[in-house]
Amino acid sequence: MVEKKIIPAIRTNNITYAVRDIVVLANEVAKSGKEMLYLNIGDPNLFDFEPPRHMIEATYQAMLKNFNGYSPSSGIKSAVDAIGLEAEKKGIKNIRDIFVTTGASEAIDVCLTALVNEGENVLTPTPGYPLYTAIGSKLQTMENPYYLNEENDWQPDIEDIKSKINNKTRAIILINPNNPTGSNCATETLKQIVEIALQNNLVIFADEIYDKLLMDGQKHLSIASLNSDASIITFGGLSKNYMVPGFRIGWGIVSGNQSVLKDYIEAINKLLRARLSANHPEQYGIPVALGGDHSHLELAIEKLTRRRNMTVEMLNSIPGISCVKPEGAFYAFPQLHINQPDSQWVSELIKETGVVVVPGSGFGQKPGTQHFRVVFLPQDEVLEKAYKSIALFMSKFLEKYENSGS
Repeated sequence: MVEKKIIPAIRTNNITYAVRDIVVLANEVAKSGKEMLYLNIGDPNLFDFEPPRHMIEATYQAMLKNFNGYSPSSGIKSAVDAIGLEAEKKGIKNIRDIFVTTGASEAIDVCLTALVNEGENVLTPTPGYPLYTAIGSKLQTMENPYYLNEENDWQPDIEDIKSKINNKTRAIILINPNNPTGSNCATETLKQIVEIALQNNLVIFADEIYDKLLMDGQKHLSIASLNSDASIITFGGLSKNYMVPGFRIGWGIVSGNQSVLKDYIEAINKLLRARLSANHPEQYGIPVALGGDHSHLELAIEKLTRRRNMTVEMLNSIPGISCVKPEGAFYAFPQLHINQPDSQWVSELIKETGVVVVPGSGFGQKPGTQHFRVVFLPQDEVLEKAYKSIALFMSKFLEKYENSGS
């Protein structure tokens, strides 16, 4: 019998996920016995961050009460009600639907799938979280990146957004605070994005998964609070703010004009019903988390601010690297002033030092620029050791490639 290979679907050809893809190389280097310093995965639980105990207890009690079967497709009532109450506190009005999902990632996937046809496009922030481009590849949509302006603290470039809209554009994605840059959108920027969406009948996908992780007294403004008629889906979850990414609990909040959104909401719910439900017992942690004590955030922000400051100070002191100060989340996106690809720089860094970061090309960036993403969740001493290693490596790299003229 002649063997015939199973050919995968074309839609998977361009799917990459740099955050996890780089681990393949890191694992190979680790086998050599080299000490590894991981600055690549945004998981607070790998370091000295813990979730609020009352949320864990509520989930545990739900399991003991045997709430271990399926939940309603949109989530249990107490969770949905708690999400709605918090949304109202943030100033979001005209809420038309709320649904609980397996992480915010599933909510994003479902909402994109229910909206965008093959050959259409969605305005996607660049740099931005690679999930969006991965889903776009799966749906066989056209890439339509808009750029964040590094010279303006990584704010969305409004004129670039306007220039990218065409008759196939269906939505605009806003990650705020942004992953990978840590930027927090200014009010005026948000207002302009709302106006663009209204003028062009676009849905705004507002990814606000880091909305409680802001430094320097910064406040987060939900874009949906600025206009009750704009078609907006606000994404949130427990993963980052409440330090439980493994719970895989997120949600979507649909707000705007009911007559405009009615058919789209039903399409979303068709997909939600087809996949049955999100994790059930973990949903009982939602009302307790949102309505309970938030002292864990005070400690987290204190640590993140100190580690952010160390990150910016130490990286900016390295010749060939410049770093815009992040305002939220726990990422920085330093620029490499080199003539080689950032993927090459990162690969050589991992092999030589064991410091694991992610190349900027994995998140998208302006052509002709090179970056890498740093996660500054690790303890102070780990970050200090990693940045000193980067400094020594960069000196050698510049001497090898840049100063030699090769």
